[in-house]
Amino acid sequence: MARLLLIAAGGTGGHMFPAQALAEVMLARGWRVKLSTDERGVRYAGGFPEAVMIERVASATFSRGGPLAKLLVPFRILGGIIGALWSQFRDKPDVVVGFGGYPSIPALTAAWVLRRPRMIHEQNGVLGRVNKVFARRVDKVACGTWPTALPEGVTGVPVGNPVRQAVLDRASAPYIPPGDYPMSMVVIGGSQGARILSDMVPAAVALLPEGLRANLRVAHQARDEDGARAAAAYEAAGVRAEIAPFFADIPRRLSEAQLVISRSGASSVADISIIGRPAILIPFAAATGDHQTANARGLVEASGAVAIAEKALDAAGLAGQIAAILGDPAKAEAMARAALGEGKPDATARLVALVEGLVGEA
Repeated sequence: MARLLLIAAGGTGGHMFPAQALAEVMLARGWRVKLSTDERGVRYAGGFPEAVMIERVASATFSRGGPLAKLLVPFRILGGIIGALWSQFRDKPDVVVGFGGYPSIPALTAAWVLRRPRMIHEQNGVLGRVNKVFARRVDKVACGTWPTALPEGVTGVPVGNPVRQAVLDRASAPYIPPGDYPMSMVVIGGSQGARILSDMVPAAVALLPEGLRANLRVAHQARDEDGARAAAAYEAAGVRAEIAPFFADIPRRLSEAQLVISRSGASSVADISIIGRPAILIPFAAATGDHQTANARGLVEASGAVAIAEKALDAAGLAGQIAAILGDPAKAEAMARAALGEGKPDATARLVALVEGLVGEA
């Protein structure tokens, strides 16, 4: 029977997109692949190849729900661990890879108990809570952002953040610098904390010079509860905008954009650098360990992006940054080249090599 890779990932795009990239390649190499996640994670699994077996596990997080829900978290996780132990006993995985998030706890715990080859991949420059717990209990720690802050005594392997095939298909797409013609701006809010972008970006766009606004086309990812307000603000500014809580074709939109405004989640930063686009990054202030600031550092230091701290974000300042990039084609083109230089299109191949190396060591 073909070797089995068990991927364990939580229910956010930041965890699921690199997991999907690994799954795509491992299937092509003849492996069987299972995805272990919870009900929330299943909603993010639509892009995984059909051949991936999806295993729902009981899980929970302390960050959501009331006091009773938080009280039940350990019991739900324990139930998930028991289920994962039984599953791995029946169909022994050759390697287990965790990508973070509470839903990865059951599979990684079962792999540790059963002594299966195991590793984690941390997308951010700071370990997430779950990956921090397992960093000393796995055979390898792969790092998507380098350097990554690691516990004392733990050695990380820099691999980069794997991106989906749809992003690789647009890698190094030619950049059309801004000019006196229709221009595209993409606004990506991430799965959390997008409200400030839905308020600030339309307000900033309204302050742009009329000639710039007339050429601007915006694709803005916004929460359902913020979408109507953002749409009304763009309309009042005379700017054509497409608002949606999720864009399935983000790689295409990025490749056609003159500018990207985004949170600095690890997957967003990876996508921007693989395709190579100028960006204004606004790190999510409440991110654990301020990891989004760490994620943005590489692009900013390479001059491929500008970072604005959330506490310093205001409409006038953001408008100034937008105008400085879209009003200067040479600067925008230089930023696109610099961003592209930070991309690691071989990240998935590096991660695959670690996975297959664990089989050889077992």
